Amino acid sequence: MDEEDLSRILKAAGDTTRRRILTLLVQEGALRVTALAAHFEMSLNSVSKHIKVLEEAGLVTRRTVGREHFIAPELGPLRLTEQWFGQLKSIWELRLSALEELLVTGDQDDERTGTDDKPQDRGPA
Repeated sequence: MDEEDLSRILKAAGDTTRRRILTLLVQEGALRVTALAAHFEMSLNSVSKHIKVLEEAGLVTRRTVGREHFIAPELGPLRLTEQWFGQLKSIWELRLSALEELLVTGDQDDERTGTDDKPQDRGPA
C-alpha cells in the first residue's frame, strides 16, 4: 500500500466540501466546473481549488471540451482506504477475540477452583 497515496486520499476526503463534490459527481455523473460551483456558496476559484485536491488524490478526472471542463468521479483509489480500514478492523477483531478468549478462560478457571475475584464482605474491621 502506498502511504503517500493513502494520505492524499484521506486528506481529500477529510474535507466536507470535497466530500459533497464527490457525492454530487457520483449522483449526477460528470459535471462542468461551473455547474459544480453553483451548488456551493463560494467562489468558482475556491471550488476549483477543492477540485484540484481531488484530482491530486485521483478521486476525480478532468476532461476538457473546448473551453468547458468536465469533472467526473474516479472512485477506484478508494480501494486503498478500504484496504487500510480492513487491516485496522482485522487487528481489532483479533484483539477482541483474544480478550474474549481470556475472559472465557478466566471464568472457567474460577468455576473449577470455586473462586471468584469479587471482594468478600468481611464485616467491620
